[in-house]
Amino acid sequence: MHPAARGLADDAAVLAFPLGADLVATHDMLAEGVHFTPKCPPDGIGWKLAAVNLSDLAAMGARPLGLLLGLGAGAGRGAAWAVEVARGVAHAAAAFAAPLLGGDTVRLPGASVLGLTALGFVPEGAALGRAGARPGDDLWVSGTIGDAGLGLEVALGRRSHDPVLLERYRRPMPRLALGLALRGLATACIDVSDGLLLDAARLAEASGVGLAIEEAALPLSDAARASGVTPAGLAAMGDDYELLFTAPTGQGAAVGTAARRAGVRIARIGQCLPEPGLILRDASGRPRPLPPRLGFQH
Repeated sequence: MHPAARGLADDAAVLAFPLGADLVATHDMLAEGVHFTPKCPPDGIGWKLAAVNLSDLAAMGARPLGLLLGLGAGAGRGAAWAVEVARGVAHAAAAFAAPLLGGDTVRLPGASVLGLTALGFVPEGAALGRAGARPGDDLWVSGTIGDAGLGLEVALGRRSHDPVLLERYRRPMPRLALGLALRGLATACIDVSDGLLLDAARLAEASGVGLAIEEAALPLSDAARASGVTPAGLAAMGDDYELLFTAPTGQGAAVGTAARRAGVRIARIGQCLPEPGLILRDASGRPRPLPPRLGFQH
C-alpha cells in the first residue's frame, strides 16, 4: 500500500506534491448496462475503470499520482464481486504505477455504478490539451481503431466469439508513456473514448480548426478489416482509448521517435484545415459522407 494512503486508517490520503508541478485530476464513471454488461468479469470491470481514467491523464501528458475508488455494488452483487472489482483496479494501478489511495463502497438497490478519480501531475504549464491545434498540423493516432467496438459486439452476442477483440473492449491500455513523450511536441491531444470521428470533431472545435481525415490511413487490425464494418463505421465506434493528437508538419521524425520510445504504434491520418468542419476523404481524396452518428453519446 502506498504511504499516502496512511494504511486506510484516516479520513483522507496525504500526498507529498512535487514543487513546480501542476495537478491534473479526472473522474470517470462506469454504469452497469451502459459501460459494461452484467456478464463482464468483475476484475475486468475494475481494470477498465482504472484504465479509462488513466487514459485521460495520458491525453494531458500527465504522470499518475494515485487513484480514489467509488464502488457502488448493485442488487445481486455480493462482497466477493466487489472484492474482484477492487482487485482489477489494483492490478491496473500496479501496472501503470498509479497507487490506489482509498475510496468508498456502498450498496445500491439497482444496477452497479462505479466511479474513480485519477490524480496526476505535469511540469508547470506543460499539460497537453485539446485547444492547441493549428492549420497545417498533421493529425496522428496511436494503436488501431474499432477493435474495442467490435469487442463490445462480441460481449453482447452480436458477433462470433473473438478473445482478442473481447480483450480490447474489456481491458484497454492507457497510452501513458506516449502522452509523456508528446509533451512539448504535440500541439493538441485527446483520448479516443467515444469514437475517433466524434473525438476528432471535439478536438477540432476546441482548437478552432477543421480536420481532414484520410480513410485509407486509418490503422485497422486484421480482425477489423475482416469484420465487414466500413472504416468510417469502425471510426465511429467507442472504447478505443488511443491518443489522437496533432503536431506541426515536418515533425514526423520527432513524433516517430516519441512513439518508439513509448513502444506504441502510431499512424498519420490527416491534417488540420483553416476552415471549421470534419472531412473524411476516400483513397482518391474525395470527401466521403460521414456516418449519421460520429460516435457514442449519452
